[in-house]
Amino acid sequence: MKEELEEIKTFYDDVYYADTTSSPKTSAHLERLARKVGIGRGEAVLDVACGRGEWLLTCHEVGADVSGVDLSEQAIAACKKHLPYGEFHATPAEDLPFGNARFDLVTCLGSLEHFVEPILSLREMTRVAKDNARFLILVPNADFLTRRLSLFGGTYQVDAKEVVRTLDEWERLFEEAGLRVTSRWKDLHVLKWSWIRLGGWKHVPLRLLQVVALIFWPLRWQYQVYHLCVKR
Repeated sequence: MKEELEEIKTFYDDVYYADTTSSPKTSAHLERLARKVGIGRGEAVLDVACGRGEWLLTCHEVGADVSGVDLSEQAIAACKKHLPYGEFHATPAEDLPFGNARFDLVTCLGSLEHFVEPILSLREMTRVAKDNARFLILVPNADFLTRRLSLFGGTYQVDAKEVVRTLDEWERLFEEAGLRVTSRWKDLHVLKWSWIRLGGWKHVPLRLLQVVALIFWPLRWQYQVYHLCVKR
């Protein structure tokens, strides 16, 4: 596992987070997500694979005490610079540097599919969470219709590691780690003009079509799905 972690860390340090000069920014999507999860003032929030800290910035702005871990030292250095009020560690999710039962909310957004040992990581998240904690996990869906039609092959993070499961397979993994899914919903962060016009005007019609499809497709065809969980 150690050798694989080092290879993945090199990808994120040298490629994915090669440029961390700009400050993290919140977004309307993240603000809506914080309201949906119901983050309370003074709650302790841990984000696993926190990246440059956009989500934790949003949590801080609604009054939470924030902590984050990421395999990338580049990402954690950016968090320490731009979010000096938080606690951050460059460490794998499989070995979290926190005591038991510390956090009210543990999140992992769009990252679990890249972990070397996802079940071990989930058990660590469970360990550091309070008994009444909530868990918010965003994962890709192997039954994503565009993927099933061979029109989508995954993100470029597949160069590091990317294991995509069906929604039922993800739920079984969560249960094995001691979690119970209480609700699921679509990830619709692409419902914004900046994403629709990404790549220039020639891509706008296709991206508009994608947006409309994601709105109306059933959950089982979605690309990414949020899972809100509690301890079993």
